Amino acid sequence: MRYLTFALAKGRLAKKSLDMFEKIGITCEEMKDKDSRKLIFTNEELGMRFFLAKASDVPTYVEYGAADIGIVGRDTILEEGRKLYEVLDLKTGNCRMCVCGPESAGELLKHHERIRVATKYPAIAKDYFYNRKHQTVEIIKLNGSVELAPIVGLSEVIVDIVETGTTLKENGLAVLEEICPLSARVVVNQVSMKRENERIGRLIQDLRDLVQEENS
Repeated sequence: MRYLTFALAKGRLAKKSLDMFEKIGITCEEMKDKDSRKLIFTNEELGMRFFLAKASDVPTYVEYGAADIGIVGRDTILEEGRKLYEVLDLKTGNCRMCVCGPESAGELLKHHERIRVATKYPAIAKDYFYNRKHQTVEIIKLNGSVELAPIVGLSEVIVDIVETGTTLKENGLAVLEEICPLSARVVVNQVSMKRENERIGRLIQDLRDLVQEENS
């Protein structure tokens, strides 16, 4: 039996994913060892392997078949634009991708003026402004706290993930437009879906039942 390989986005999401797997009877004791230096963790009995990856790399591992299944936030899936199947919304890590800025920037958005947009998510920002709003903008990619950009005059608005909106409020910014809701998703390699249809299908169904149960 070939291994089913899972790529999990490091951090909170990996922990949440493993908790969910345990509830449907998939365990990986090796991963619980906090001091382990291993990169790949195996459950021989179930024929499953797990590894942790930087969130932005998970879709790449899945597209190229180095992982059959990945668990990652929808923001990463949209930004990376990889060829894979998005099969299940785990309804965890809920937040939204928004256009934010000072209230005064709302007018610039309404009148489709040419503005600068700072973001960690250039692909999502470009798709939103060019394909959905048909507004010409200049997109500036940043890696750190983007809230700073409109405050120091680098950009009029930002495109960023909003959970509670507290950071925005504290910095005199607000949500001006919502791009899309975000949450953790299960993605599957296109070839694996055909080749391991039964095993993967069963696993997804178990996860789907669990999500429904937890959200009912």
